[in-house]
Amino acid sequence: MLRAILFDFNGVLVDDEPLHFELFGKVLADEGIELSKEDYYEHYLGFDDRGAFEAIFGRLGRSLDIGHLMRLITRKSAYYQRVIHEKGYPFFPGAVDLVRDCAAADLMLGVVSGALREEVEGALRQENLLAHFKVLVTADEVQRSKPDPEGYQLGLEGLNSRPPLPGRLIHPHEALAIEDSPAGIEAAATLGMTTLAVAQTYGAGQLSGADVVVGSVAELNAERLCELYDCLG
Repeated sequence: MLRAILFDFNGVLVDDEPLHFELFGKVLADEGIELSKEDYYEHYLGFDDRGAFEAIFGRLGRSLDIGHLMRLITRKSAYYQRVIHEKGYPFFPGAVDLVRDCAAADLMLGVVSGALREEVEGALRQENLLAHFKVLVTADEVQRSKPDPEGYQLGLEGLNSRPPLPGRLIHPHEALAIEDSPAGIEAAATLGMTTLAVAQTYGAGQLSGADVVVGSVAELNAERLCELYDCLG
C-alpha cells in the first residue's frame, strides 16, 4: 500500500545536475583542482555540497578545515543563485503535474535532497508547489549525504510527527522514494522503503537496485503509481 512519496530534488524534479557540475568545476578551478564530468557523475553526484567538497579534497589528500569548506559552499551557492535568478529553476517536463496529481490523490509528499533549503523552497515556490509538501529534508538538516539513510529517516519521521498527523504511522514500505541515482536508491532501500528510479541522470542499467525504473517523470502520474503500488489499498 502506498501512502506517501518522498521525492529527490536535483535530477528528479529539477533538471539542474549539469549546472551543479559546472559550478563545482568553477569553484574547484579556483582551488587548482580539475573536476571531470566522469568523476563527478561516478563519484560525487549523490553527495550534498558539503559531502562532495569533503570527498573531493579527501580523495586528493588535501586538508579542508571547516572555514575553508564553508567558503566553498557559500561561493557555489552564490553562483547557483545568480544563474537561477536569471533563468529560473528548470523543472523536468511532467514534474510539476506529477506533484499536483499526487497531492490531489491525497498522498503525503516530501522532499529528501542534498540541495540547500533555499534552493528547494525557491523552486517549489516558483511553481506554487510548496504547500503540497508536508516535509522538506535538505542539506541543512543532515550530517551525512546519501547513500547514508539519515535524510530518509528524517523524512519518514516528519511525515509521522508533523500536523496533520496520519491516522496511523506510515511504515517505510508504505512510502515511495523517487530517485535518480544509485546512492539515493541505496539510502531509501536501507530503511526498507519502496524505490522508483527515473533514468534522467543515469542509464536504466545503473539504476537496477530500484524496485521499478522508468525513463522520466513525464511517464508518471498518480494513476500509474497506484497501479504499481496499490495506493491507499
